[in-house]
Amino acid sequence: MDKLDIASLIGTLMGLAMVLFGIIQSAGVSAIWNTYMDFPSAIITIGGSIAGVLACNSMADFINGFKSAGNAFKLHKNDPSEIIGNIINLSNIARKEGLLALEEAANDIDDDFLKKGVMLVVDGTDPELVRGILETDLGCIEDRHKKVIGFWEKWGELAPAWGMIGTLLGLIAMLNKLSDPSAIGPQMSVALVTTLYGSLIANWLCAPIAGKLSVNNDMEVVNRQITIEGLLSIQAGENPRVIEEKLK
Repeated sequence: MDKLDIASLIGTLMGLAMVLFGIIQSAGVSAIWNTYMDFPSAIITIGGSIAGVLACNSMADFINGFKSAGNAFKLHKNDPSEIIGNIINLSNIARKEGLLALEEAANDIDDDFLKKGVMLVVDGTDPELVRGILETDLGCIEDRHKKVIGFWEKWGELAPAWGMIGTLLGLIAMLNKLSDPSAIGPQMSVALVTTLYGSLIANWLCAPIAGKLSVNNDMEVVNRQITIEGLLSIQAGENPRVIEEKLK
């Protein structure tokens, strides 16, 4: 079971706390519900921006994008030293018992990417073909990650724009009631709330999630590249100490 990424959780909660602190300090606790919570504004900003994201994606990519939010709050194993350690262990086995002995060792490997590479090496696949197959797999992994990152980036891009649309709708309604001075203040308040919602979606939710997913993707790409170079070094029969220094 994946562990919780405390940094992401604390950062998200702190962001919410800062907004609530600002509201309470300036307008009091009751303002949270009376002033800053507006159902039509939420429908326009949240519903409209989600509709825009849906229009930009297939249904499968749209659903996967939402599901990926959980990955931003999970602590992923991205330690290159662990990957290097596994490669060195395999290198020692290959040096002492031969490449065919790696087939049995592969049964204890949890990393599917590494296991696939080991089996290609054991089967005597040409080194350039091994590199080509693994780099193609890596490219597919990276493309899949970029799709979900793009989902959050697109939502973060559209949310402020839909917030502005809501503000314009509110201003139009306000201008239609200029004959009633008492209605101008409330109408203006509602108009600005939509802009607030759009900014919150973009900067409190979408940008941090996209950023964390991007960091996780970059680290996974590095680890996969280390794996590829390590396996090719084992296949070439290089000394385990040389392999370790090279990968480090």
